[in-house]
Amino acid sequence: MTGAQWRKSTKSGSNGGACVEVADNLPGVVMVRDTKDRDGGTLAFAPAAWRTFVAGVTERA
Repeated sequence: MTGAQWRKSTKSGSNGGACVEVADNLPGVVMVRDTKDRDGGTLAFAPAAWRTFVAGVTERA
């Protein structure tokens, strides 16, 4: 997606393993991709759905 500014998720581990990148600078969408396979595709979430997902993951961590 044009204009996406990717950053490593703060919820990713620091051991270089299962990391994701998030682009949350675009209006109405949060994009997520695998750091190790940046060309392998992305997931797109509505901002509210992304907040719900992150809250659920945080509760289990």
